[in-house]
Amino acid sequence: MSVLRSRPVLRWLVPATAAVAVIGGGAAVGTFAAEAEPSLPPRTAAQLLVDLQTSRLEGLSGTVVQRADLGLPPLVGLVPGNELTTLLTGTHTLRVWYSGPDQQRVALVDTLGEQDIIRNGRDLWTWQSRTNNATHRTLGGDAGAWKPAPEPAASLPATPQQAADLALGAIDPSTEVSVGRSATVAGQDAYELVLQPRDRDSLVHQLRIAIDAKQHVPLRFEVLAKGSDRPAFEVAFTQVDYRRPDADQFTFNPPPGVTVSEEKAERPAAGKPGHAGPAGDPQVRAVGSGWTTVLVGRLDGGLGGKPAKPAAPAAGAAEGMDMSKLLGGLSAVSGDWGSGRLLTSKLFSVLLTDDGRVLAGAVTPERLYQAARG
Repeated sequence: MSVLRSRPVLRWLVPATAAVAVIGGGAAVGTFAAEAEPSLPPRTAAQLLVDLQTSRLEGLSGTVVQRADLGLPPLVGLVPGNELTTLLTGTHTLRVWYSGPDQQRVALVDTLGEQDIIRNGRDLWTWQSRTNNATHRTLGGDAGAWKPAPEPAASLPATPQQAADLALGAIDPSTEVSVGRSATVAGQDAYELVLQPRDRDSLVHQLRIAIDAKQHVPLRFEVLAKGSDRPAFEVAFTQVDYRRPDADQFTFNPPPGVTVSEEKAERPAAGKPGHAGPAGDPQVRAVGSGWTTVLVGRLDGGLGGKPAKPAAPAAGAAEGMDMSKLLGGLSAVSGDWGSGRLLTSKLFSVLLTDDGRVLAGAVTPERLYQAARG
C-alpha cells in the first residue's frame, strides 16, 4: 500500500456522505501562517453551505500542505520506519491538478521520492519513484461514478475539498453550524464555515472550513480538539490556480526501467453511509451515530496479555513490528465491560479488549467503555 493509495485522493472533488475520521501525525507542528482578515460582504452559514454544494469548477491546480499534531503517545519508535510511520508523523506536501471528473492527478513529493495517482478518462495510473513500479487499471463504463475504496488504515483527506466533503456528510441535528472569521488563504479571500459537535463525548471541538469567496472552493480545513485553540489536523492550499491544467498533466509517461502491473479496478461495496464498516467490511459494525459513532471490530485473537500473532500482516502493516512492545506501551484498563489496553490522542481513542475486540472513535474513553458493554 502506498501513501497515496491510503488516501482516497480521487474523491477530492466528489461529494461524500461519510463521517469525519482523522488519524494522523504525532509531530508537533505550527499552524499555517495567518494573514490579515479581509473585509467581505456578510454571508450566513446556510448561504455558505449552498455555495459549497453548488460550486462548479472547471479546472484547478495548486500545492496542498497537510499537517497533524494529535498528541499520540511515544509509540511510533516501536514501529520500523515505513509508510505507516510516514502517515503518523511529519508534514506532507502534495501537488494537485483537476480538469473535470475524468482528469485528476495528485503527486506526493517527500524525502522518499515521488508518488503519483493519475486519472485520465478510463485509465488510472499509480507510480512510485522509490521502487519505479507503476500500476494501471482500466475503469468500467460507469467510471464517472467510480471512487477508490478506502484502505483499512484510516485515510487522511488529501485536499481541503475532500476533507470538507467528509465534514458536510456529518452535518445533522447533532452539529452546530456558524460563520467564523474571514481569512486570506493562498492569496484568496475566504469565508470561514464552523461546524461544532453538540455531543460532549466527542473529542472534536470544531471543524473550520475556509471557502474561497469567489470560487466557493474549500481552501483550508482545520480540526480543533477539545481544550485546544491550535488545529490538531489541517490541510490547506498554499498556492492555487483556477485555470484548467494542460492535458499533458494527465498523461502518464513511464520512466525508463519502470515495472508496470495491470490490475482490475475495485468498487466500494454498497451500503448506507454510517452503517457499513470500513470498505464494506462485514466484521466491523457501527455503534451510535454522528460525531460519537464507535466502530467495533475483532482481532484474530484475544490480547490476554500475550497478543496473538496474526497469520499474515495486514496490507500496509509494518514488517517486523513488535506487537507485544506496542501493546505494552498502552495503558491497561478494566471495568464491567472487561479489560484491555487503551490508546488515546487529542482526536480519537482506541480500545483493544482482552477478548479480541477493537473499538475506535473520535470519542472519550468513557464512550468506548459504554459501547464495549453492549
